[in-house]
Amino acid sequence: MEKIAVLYGGNSAEREISLKSGRAVYQALINSQHDAELIDTRETSPLLLKQMGFQKAFIALHGRGGEDGVIQGVLEYLALPYTGSRVLGSALAMDKIRSKQVWLSCGLPTAQYVRVTPNQKIDYAQIFTRLGDILFVKPAREGSSIGMSRVDSPDQLESAVANAFEFDQDVLIEQFINGPEYTVSILDGQALPVISMQPERVFYDYEAKYLSNSTQYHCPCGLSAEDEKQVQELALQAYSALDASGWGRVDLMRAEDGTFYLLEANTIPGMTEKSLVPMAAKAAGISFEQLVSRILATAK
Repeated sequence: MEKIAVLYGGNSAEREISLKSGRAVYQALINSQHDAELIDTRETSPLLLKQMGFQKAFIALHGRGGEDGVIQGVLEYLALPYTGSRVLGSALAMDKIRSKQVWLSCGLPTAQYVRVTPNQKIDYAQIFTRLGDILFVKPAREGSSIGMSRVDSPDQLESAVANAFEFDQDVLIEQFINGPEYTVSILDGQALPVISMQPERVFYDYEAKYLSNSTQYHCPCGLSAEDEKQVQELALQAYSALDASGWGRVDLMRAEDGTFYLLEANTIPGMTEKSLVPMAAKAAGISFEQLVSRILATAK
């Protein structure tokens, strides 16, 4: 029986979510009769995995160091099969700005944006003139809505950008899409049923994702069969354009004119009790244990 390292924890801002995801994945593997062990990469160097007898790695690390190509590069060096996207796909998907650049080059729809860095002079009023009356500010390489803000004035924008710089030196200022948000989970090249999210908060932030019990999730998502197929195909195109593979999730919004806009791709989405990939899998008749085993089967 192959010995599997479930890599979780780590040092990113998403450590607490990763701890929950890792424990859930580990328990599912044990329930499915796999030989698995939890490895917190903050405590144990991944360079020791082969010496410890592991033959595969299930990556349940979120954020920097786990979702951005770093741990993938270590595992490539060790020639140790692992789940999820390779180095390039992980790095591109983790970077919201590079993701948008790739999608735009492929003719895929995404909201207009401005990139800002600490060493440039920023005209906040001009950004509003260019992008609209409501904007979103996001660190380029953080997940779970960490460091993200919704703003509707130049003063708020300046403060939000300063906050985002606490998390990343590359910051995305994005046009607001006024419409419902959808997510498409991807499993081994196939799109699972689409989920729509309806938070009570102003937007689908960290609290709405992980702490609130009032966020509503709809699956079926309420789209027509034709529109759902369109969203699934767009998500698959977007994921492939980033060279992402294995499993993951693509988030989108639908504007008032019916156009779907890509927001971001997640190559290692959450696997907690509130997570969206297990929810979509369940709607497709796939249990959590089956989902974890199928993700593991994609390791290479």
